[in-house]
Amino acid sequence: MRENADAAPEGDHLLKVLAALSNPHRLRIIASLVRERNYVSRLARETGISRPLLHMHLQRLEAAGLVVGSLELSAEGKAMRFYEVTAFVYQLSPESIAGAVATLSPAVQREETQ
Repeated sequence: MRENADAAPEGDHLLKVLAALSNPHRLRIIASLVRERNYVSRLARETGISRPLLHMHLQRLEAAGLVVGSLELSAEGKAMRFYEVTAFVYQLSPESIAGAVATLSPAVQREETQ
């Protein structure tokens, strides 16, 4: 979660966030979860995304810190995975991107040269 929107994000994290947000399915998932937290089966129906594909997209969003999942038991004792959006704010500017680039890990920097 980004608590301070004025602080520049670390480069590796910024790349994860931008990659996670670069897919229309993931944008639709976030838009749906803004209205209310939801469990996987209902979220799949509402977004029109198959459950296996939805799981993959939710993993990417969770790895970027944009959503969080929790396992809960229903009244019938069935395990249900609920997801909700985390609070986040990212302000991008040429200066914040330059600051993020300066913090890229050596592994990520090596990827750009390959």
